[in-house]
Amino acid sequence: MTELAYILDGLRCAACHAVNTLWLDLLRGLVECRECGQGAFLDPGDTYEEGA
Repeated sequence: MTELAYILDGLRCAACHAVNTLWLDLLRGLVECRECGQGAFLDPGDTYEEGA
């Protein structure tokens, strides 16, 4: 079975500064800190252009 939530290793929460507590929930399109509960929704229409 494929997991739908992944820990984001090495990243720090911008709100509480805890390391390795951010989780990416692919089903909900959400990144959430398990330490403080701060979350951010992902914008599926957002594109990244390298070198721009």
